[in-house]
Amino acid sequence: MAYARVKNCKSLVRQRVGEGDFRALAVDLLKAAAINDGHWDESWDELLQLLRELPVEVRQRLGDTLVEQYHSTEAGPNARRNALTLVGIISRGFPDDPLSAERVEELERIGRQHSLWYATRLEVLAEAELAAGRTLAPAVVAVFRRSSLDAYRSGDIRELVRQLPESVPVLNVGEEWAERALADVEGTEAPEWRALLTHVAGATASKPGAKWDQQAQGLIDALGAERVRTAVVSWLALVGRPRTFELEEGPYEADVNSAYDPYNANALRGLAWLLSLLPPHPDTARALGALVETSLKKVAGMGPRNPKVGNAGVVALARIDSEAALAELARLATRITYKATAKIVDTALEDRATALGLSREEIEELAVPAYGLTEVGRAEHRLGDVTALVEVHGTRAVLGWRNAAGKPVKSVPAAVKRDHADELKELKAAVKDIDRMLSAQSERLDRQFLARRTWSHGTWRERYLDHPLVGALARRLLWTVDGTTVGYADGALRTLTDDPVDGGSEVSLWHPVGREPAEIVAWRDWLERHRITQPFKQAHREVYLLTDAERATHTYSNRFAAHIVRQHQFHSLAAVRGWRNKLRLCVDDSAPPATRELPQWGLRAEYWVQGDGEEYGVDTTESGTFLRLRTDQVRFYPVDAPENSAHCCGGEEYHMWLRDGQEPVEPVPLDEIPPLVLSEVLRDVDLFVGVASIGNDPAWQDGGPGGRFREYWSSYGFGELNQSAETRRALLERLIPRLAIADRCTLEGRFLHVKGERHTYKIHLGSGNILRTPNDQYLCIVPKSNMSGPQAGYLPYEGDRTLAVILSKAMMLAKDTEITDPTILSQL
Repeated sequence: MAYARVKNCKSLVRQRVGEGDFRALAVDLLKAAAINDGHWDESWDELLQLLRELPVEVRQRLGDTLVEQYHSTEAGPNARRNALTLVGIISRGFPDDPLSAERVEELERIGRQHSLWYATRLEVLAEAELAAGRTLAPAVVAVFRRSSLDAYRSGDIRELVRQLPESVPVLNVGEEWAERALADVEGTEAPEWRALLTHVAGATASKPGAKWDQQAQGLIDALGAERVRTAVVSWLALVGRPRTFELEEGPYEADVNSAYDPYNANALRGLAWLLSLLPPHPDTARALGALVETSLKKVAGMGPRNPKVGNAGVVALARIDSEAALAELARLATRITYKATAKIVDTALEDRATALGLSREEIEELAVPAYGLTEVGRAEHRLGDVTALVEVHGTRAVLGWRNAAGKPVKSVPAAVKRDHADELKELKAAVKDIDRMLSAQSERLDRQFLARRTWSHGTWRERYLDHPLVGALARRLLWTVDGTTVGYADGALRTLTDDPVDGGSEVSLWHPVGREPAEIVAWRDWLERHRITQPFKQAHREVYLLTDAERATHTYSNRFAAHIVRQHQFHSLAAVRGWRNKLRLCVDDSAPPATRELPQWGLRAEYWVQGDGEEYGVDTTESGTFLRLRTDQVRFYPVDAPENSAHCCGGEEYHMWLRDGQEPVEPVPLDEIPPLVLSEVLRDVDLFVGVASIGNDPAWQDGGPGGRFREYWSSYGFGELNQSAETRRALLERLIPRLAIADRCTLEGRFLHVKGERHTYKIHLGSGNILRTPNDQYLCIVPKSNMSGPQAGYLPYEGDRTLAVILSKAMMLAKDTEITDPTILSQL
C-alpha cells in the first residue's frame, strides 16, 4: 500500500477483512502511513471513509489490533502516532474508548507546539475527544486555531475549529494580555463582554467596515464606553510580554515565543479599531502608539512581530480626531522603519494636513502637544501640600518632588500615593510621553538640514523656541535670523558676542557648511561658555567637502567603498535616516541601491551595496538573507531618473532599468551637488559604515568565517580616522584635561594612549579597539549595551556612544590592577 497505490486499496481492505486477517490490515495501514510520513491526501480520505463505514464489530477488531501495534516494543514514535490516529478515526460507536489516556497524553504534547505539521491528521484526536464528551485543553485549542489560519492546511482542521463548542476560551491562552482579558470577562456576568471578544477576534480585514463598526458600537453602548476603554487599555498594556508558557517548536527556526499568537493577533486588530470608536482620550492614543511600536519589533527569523497589528493601530489613530492621536502619528512618523506601516502613517498625516489646508511639515510641527508643560521644559503641579516638578534634562523628562516646606524629596510622598493616585498616574504617563516625543523631535530636527525649511519669526518662536516641549531642544541649537547666527542663552537669543537679538523676519536652522573654520570654532566656544549641550551634533557636525579623488572620479565617490557591514544593522540605520533599502537575499534576484530621495533639491542619492558570501547558514540567515554587505560607490541622479539595479549576490555593476521610450540618464557630477547636500549624504553613509562595520566589533578579531575578513578588520579597526572620529579627537583634546585620569592619558595620532599599572594601552578613536604593550597586542573588551562614559562634566552634544565607550575603557584601563573580569584578566 505505497503512496501510489492508496487509491486502489479498497479491494485489499475488503480482502483482509474477508480473510479476518486484521493484523495484516493493521500492518499494511501503518506501513503506508509511514511511507507517506502522515501526509494523507484525498486518496487517504477515501480509504478512511471506507474504514468508518465498516461494521462496528469489524472496526473494533481492527482497533484492537492497532492497539496491539501501538504497544508493540518494535513501534517507534511515528508508528504509535499513526496507530493512535487510526484508532481515533474508527473508534466511533465502540463500547469502550481504546487508547483514550494515550490520546490525552498526545494532545497535551500537541498543546506545547506552535502549529501542526502540514497534512497531518491530528485533528482526528481532538474530534475523538469531543465525540467522547470530553473538553479540549485551552492550549490544545490554541494549536488547532493557529494551524487553521494557514491557507495550506487541511480543510478538516478549519472545520474542527468552526465546530468547537462555545465553552472553549474566546482567545488563545499563552499570552498575558489574552489571559487577563479572559479572566476579566469570566469575572463578569454580562454576556456582552464575551460577545465583544468574539467580535474583535473576527477582525481579519485590513480596515473595519461599516457593518463591523455598527456591531462594535452596539456592544460599546451596552457595556459603557468608559468601562470598555479602561479594560481594553489595560489589556493592550500587557501586549508583547513573555509568553505565560513556552512553545517547543516553530516553523523555519523562527522565535515563535517572541512573536504574537496569530489567532490572538486578529483580536488585537479588532481592539485597536474598537478604541477608535470611543470618545478621544490621551490613554487611548498612548495605548495605540505603544501597540504599533511593539508590533513592529523584530523577531529572529520572522521580521516584525506582526505588521498587520501595527497597521491596525495606525488606522485606529487616523480615525481619532484628537490632538493626542495626531501627536502619536507625528511621533511614529519619525520612529517607524517598516515600509508598509510607514506608508500608512504618511498617508494619514497627508490626509490630515490636506483637511486642515496645511503642508505635511506644518502638521508635524503643530502635532506636538505640551503634555502639561506650562513653560519651556518645565511644569509644576500642586498635589495637596506637595509640589510635583516635571523638568526636561537633555532629551529626558524627570519627575521630582518638593514637600510642603519646599525642600526636594527623593521619592513620591506617601500622601500623594494615598490621596492623588489618579494625578500621580497621569504625571508618570506624561513623563513617558515627553521622553518619547523628545526623542522623536530630536530626530526630526536632525533631518531638517536637508529640508530647506525657513520660518517667519513669529511662527518659529511659537512652534520651536517658545514651545513648551520642542523649545527644550530648539533653545540648545543654533539658528540664523535674517542672516545672523544666534543661540539662546540667559533668557534671550544672542549673537556670538552675547548681544541680544530681538525680532526678525526669517529664520532657518544653522549648518556649518560654508562657514569659516574660525566661526565654527567660535560657536563651539560659545556653547561651552554657556554650558549648552546640543541634542545632536550641530556646531560639532562633520563637514564632508569634495576631495581631489572625487573630482577625479567626477560622478561617484569611493570614500566609503570596500567596507563589510552587517546588513540588518545597515538596513535599520538607513530607514531611520530616511533612506529606502531592500534586504539582499542569496537568490537569483536584483535590487536597487540604498536610496535617499531629496525632492527639495531635485536629486536622488544612491549608495551601492551587494551581498557578501554564498554559503547558506554561514553568510546568510536560515531564510537566505545575507548577514553582511560589501559597500561600493555613492552617486547622485536627478530625482525622477530611472532606477538602477544590480544582482543581489554581486558579480555585476549596477545598471539602469529602462522602460520603453526611456533614455539612460547620466549621474550628476559631484562638483554640481550643493555642498550641504553632499556633506549630509556622505555623513549618513559615514554613519552607516561607522556603526554597522564589522571592523567595530571586538569579537571579529579572528576575521569571521574562514578568517577572510581579518585583513579588513585590522585595517578598519586601527586605520585612518574618518570624519566623525576626527571630530571625536578634537573634543577629547578639550575633554581629557578635565578627567580624573588626565595625567595618564595622551592623544597621539589615531589613538588615545592610557598608562596603566600593568601595560600602556592605545584606544583607537574610530572603532574603540585596543592595543596594549608589548608589541601592540590586541586586547578584546566587548562593550556592554548600556555602557556609558564617566562623569566627565560638560559635553557639547549628545548621542556619541563610541565616545562613551572610549572614555569608559580609558577609566577602566587606567586602573587595570582593579579589573576583576576574568575574560579581560586572562589577556593581561
